[in-house]
Amino acid sequence: MEKRQPAVAGTFYPREPGDLRNFLSSLLEIPGPRGGALLSAPVGLVVPHAGYMYSGRVAGAGFRALWNLGKPQGVVILGTNHSGQGGALCLAEPGAWETPLGAVEVDADLTQELATLWRVRPSNQPFAREHSVEVQIPFLQYAFDKLPIVPVLVRELSWGQAERAGAAMAGALAGKGWAIVASTDFTHYEPEAVAREKDSQALKALLALDGPGFLEVVGRHAISICGVGALALFLATARAVGLGKGSLLAYSTSADAGGPRSAVVGYAAALFEARHA
Repeated sequence: MEKRQPAVAGTFYPREPGDLRNFLSSLLEIPGPRGGALLSAPVGLVVPHAGYMYSGRVAGAGFRALWNLGKPQGVVILGTNHSGQGGALCLAEPGAWETPLGAVEVDADLTQELATLWRVRPSNQPFAREHSVEVQIPFLQYAFDKLPIVPVLVRELSWGQAERAGAAMAGALAGKGWAIVASTDFTHYEPEAVAREKDSQALKALLALDGPGFLEVVGRHAISICGVGALALFLATARAVGLGKGSLLAYSTSADAGGPRSAVVGYAAALFEARHA
């Protein structure tokens, strides 16, 4: 069984297991791995993927909210494809991903089902140096111990492409208590006031599950969201599986972590639960 080794341990997050656990404890503020009953329906989460010193508290707010709901049966992680390697949708190969906290298994059955539905061949190559999926895994390990994952990388999609791929994934997840996690940062390298204004407009459409509106706002205002494709697929899937409007859990910029206010990156965490009848 092939194991994907961590690419950004020691840079985006601590390499030593004890240091990583201590950092995650301070970010998540939960007593430890969640036990008890598994979730019975899908749930959606949007979290950032910068270095933990910059976006870790926002990501921690997202995973803490997920922890409070219960333990997912597994997690599909929709990452940003920063390198451009591979196609519009990339699936990791079945096997395991290593972090300083141990290994997590890639769910072979769901991976193969999505590969068939999306007509793609799983490959680890696009994931080799990509951090957007990797940085989410230690949070999941700390909060839930062992649970399967399905890593996905997404390039920019039209709304029609996102709807087709999202409908297929929703069918594969129907009736399963999996979490769908979209990994993205928001505005990049704008003055803080500009970034906050642009991100507020994007978040308004995102939280309303307005996929076409989200893509229109991003295009009209040239909002430099790196995971715009991942969010489009997330929105299409969330609508198709019956999730309701989202709740914004946290928002900050890199300036809040000590970076310059003249050129910030925006970070947001949002939770989407099933619609109630």
